[in-house]
Amino acid sequence: MSTDAFAAAIGKGVAMQKPRLPDALRAGLIFGTIEGLTPVIGWLLGQAASGFVEGWDHWIALVLLAGLGLRMIHAGLTDNGEEGVASVRIRRHGFWTLAITGFATSIDAMAVGIGLAFIDVHIGLVAVVIGLCTLVMVTLGVMLGRVLGTLAGKRAEMLGGVILIIIGILIAYEHETAGSALAMTLMR
Repeated sequence: MSTDAFAAAIGKGVAMQKPRLPDALRAGLIFGTIEGLTPVIGWLLGQAASGFVEGWDHWIALVLLAGLGLRMIHAGLTDNGEEGVASVRIRRHGFWTLAITGFATSIDAMAVGIGLAFIDVHIGLVAVVIGLCTLVMVTLGVMLGRVLGTLAGKRAEMLGGVILIIIGILIAYEHETAGSALAMTLMR
């Protein structure tokens, strides 16, 4: 479940100006905490309203990731001269930017939590494992993004934005095609 977060972290790492390991760990902690909490939230919601969250989770993720991606592309396209490049590519993303991205990539974990509400699992243990895996994946993703950001040069912010938009589209596509495949199976 942390592959979406990993890809988004690469985009964040690309957009940041040479993030250091503490920056990557900070992003990993934020993403990991959110990714660990959302299955619990989904599990709680699964007790009451599973159809609503599961039916719309991919559209919510698409809107959040596309919005963040477009913002990053706009910042990358803004030509402020050489001094502007340094101000566009920041060393560290703010907490809320990371939290929104983390939430957008973990909505599918919420849907999984809904499904887990109907089987006998220890949701706390599942949440801790998901959170720790995401922490590791995002930390590695940000550091990989650092390397890619160096290669991409001053347009790294745009590349990160494109990655976020693609992730949003893939999440929506995956859920829509899975729903279509399920409907075809049920119609047989």
